[in-house]
Amino acid sequence: MPSPYLVPVAQLLRDVPSTYVVSFEAPFDEPHEFAPRGPAETDVFAEATVKIRLTLQSFSGGIRAKGKVEAPWHGVCRRCSNPVLGLSVVSVDERFVDERAPGDDDAYLIEHDFVDLAPLAHDAIFLDLPLAPLCREDCRGLCPHCGIDRNEASCDCQVPIDPRWATLDELRFTDFSSDESNEM
Repeated sequence: MPSPYLVPVAQLLRDVPSTYVVSFEAPFDEPHEFAPRGPAETDVFAEATVKIRLTLQSFSGGIRAKGKVEAPWHGVCRRCSNPVLGLSVVSVDERFVDERAPGDDDAYLIEHDFVDLAPLAHDAIFLDLPLAPLCREDCRGLCPHCGIDRNEASCDCQVPIDPRWATLDELRFTDFSSDESNEM
């Protein structure tokens, strides 16, 4: 069965300039080319559904692909270590060419009158994955002393005083304009 990511573009290349709209859903990594990342890293499940909505526009020497790619991701909250789910929606504007010119490593190749949108989708999604996701913006994280999840409960742990800085706790300042002592 051919890949849903392969799009025939022979007609587009013959009728310059012309436009073709591509919209489909496909598994992120059906052939399982990518090894799963570690449990603490943000990743996309191989079976995750990728939605692609692109406009392919031919120009002399290639095709421009412009639109959106989206896929769900999963990870671990950087503060509380709870699982996090998210959705990457990435705007793309890329070129496909018959031959890469020297120094033109950003373009994808047209092969046998087909463009393979899988590398474009994978690159866009992988580059958009958050390095350190949060389960929510106001996540309070874990207590560094007892390990309790501060989002679910509170604790009475006291921050230990570093003896190297303990003498600063005794430091008092005097406000010379009002002759009052201010504690910091």
